[in-house]
Amino acid sequence: MSPRFLSRRSEPSAADLATARQAASLLLGYPDEDLLARLPLLRAAVAPLPADLAGPLGRFLDHVETTPLEEQQAQYVETFDLRRRCCLYLTYFTHGDTRKRGMALVQFKHLYSRAGMTLSDEELPDHLAVVLEFTATGDAARGERLLTEYRPGLELIRLALEERRSPYAAVLRAVSATLPPVEAADRAAVLRLAQEGPPGEEVGLDPYGALPFAPPEFIPQPTPGASAGAPA
Repeated sequence: MSPRFLSRRSEPSAADLATARQAASLLLGYPDEDLLARLPLLRAAVAPLPADLAGPLGRFLDHVETTPLEEQQAQYVETFDLRRRCCLYLTYFTHGDTRKRGMALVQFKHLYSRAGMTLSDEELPDHLAVVLEFTATGDAARGERLLTEYRPGLELIRLALEERRSPYAAVLRAVSATLPPVEAADRAAVLRLAQEGPPGEEVGLDPYGALPFAPPEFIPQPTPGASAGAPA
């Protein structure tokens, strides 16, 4: 006898979230031979996850598996190191190059220290890969609070990657899927960042306002009678 009711879609467990975030952390690092060696392990870890986590992570693993390493490395540098809208340092979007950012970085380090984790000197504490690793293997509650606090920057990175049709957009989609739906306040903050850029923005370097890159749900609809060619 066939069941009368379809089973409800289960929410990801804490273990699912930790696995997805750890995988995303590894995939957002600079691609190297170690990453290629981890591919079988990553495949095995990602496959059982819920579809909204396994799907995008699996597609990015396909990209890693089928793209020459040298090409991946060039893509990584061109995407994350040369374009500020795609940079993976979360406090940059909130504080720009101001003194407040330095204070925020100290707070990140303090959180890591309280969880008994010491960050190496190779990376700044607000790098998304570092925050994801902390959330997955250190203190899940405090890590998730960091991801939530800096959600506008995280979403802005995702949108910029999607605009560029970057393979890395899939990883950011998986990261977003580990968090609650975007709140109205976060949508407003994303729109504001997209229009204005972070504090202390320097003129002439990949300006945020050069091209609109927020999707329709983040952009207010024009009022009736407004000129379609009016400047934003």
